[in-house]
Amino acid sequence: MELLLARLRAAGFEAESVRAAPGGVVASAGMARLRDGSQVFAKTLRTAASDLFEIEAAGLRTLRELGGVTTPEVLAVTPDLLVLEPLPPRRDDDERFWEELALAVAGLHAGTVGERFGWHRDGWLGRLRQDNTWDGDGHAWFAERRILRWLPEPLVEAALDREERLALERLCAALPDLLPPAPPVLTHGDLWRENVLCGPAGGPALIDPAVSYSWAEADLSMLWCSPRPPAAARFFEVYAATAPLPDGWQGRMRLYHLRELLSSIAHDDNARECAEEVREIIAPF
Repeated sequence: MELLLARLRAAGFEAESVRAAPGGVVASAGMARLRDGSQVFAKTLRTAASDLFEIEAAGLRTLRELGGVTTPEVLAVTPDLLVLEPLPPRRDDDERFWEELALAVAGLHAGTVGERFGWHRDGWLGRLRQDNTWDGDGHAWFAERRILRWLPEPLVEAALDREERLALERLCAALPDLLPPAPPVLTHGDLWRENVLCGPAGGPALIDPAVSYSWAEADLSMLWCSPRPPAAARFFEVYAATAPLPDGWQGRMRLYHLRELLSSIAHDDNARECAEEVREIIAPF
């Protein structure tokens, strides 16, 4: 935390102490107490500077300004420092909180329909690049930019043998028959429970985006396929009441989730378990 404290001070924040935040594989993060008694949340990179924080800050602003969702205010951003307003933890035991999140995500997707898939610049997913090259064909874009993109990563190469990689390629070729056509919408891109906090007014707020124009169902797959509290039981029902989902959406969630599973393998995050789940999904191919 000494490096984070020093960089906060160099950026003009009169930080007295920093309390480390749990989790995080890319940056050192913590809650800093300032001389006036206020607090800020800050991150600094452990490795060489990049555009990671600039892109994260832009994603937060885009979600708020175009998508209407609550995100933390960006107080400062440099190549090696991101400073945000502090937010309280999410309310896992509050059903209304999760219903409000469903309405916010439905509003984000329904209100940002675009014409192409991608984004005006590449981004980051974890510590690896996210290819956001524009494409008018959603199936081709998702296959190339969200699934096959991971195959050259060293840990993915080590985890999947030749036949498994060919099965993934055959699955991608069949995506037009497996996933219904849908318009591109602005997506958070990493929408799982740990990227949900409370906003200043008590409702849900989103952090750590990997934004692009993608399929709404791809965004939802992160919440569907990862653990969520019992209070979130009505999330998808409330979402669908505002932004209706095509029939059979539940059965498609694992296909979209391939992107996250392959990314986790590439990041060495529960890689063995994720590889086994990939094998289950691609078994028919």
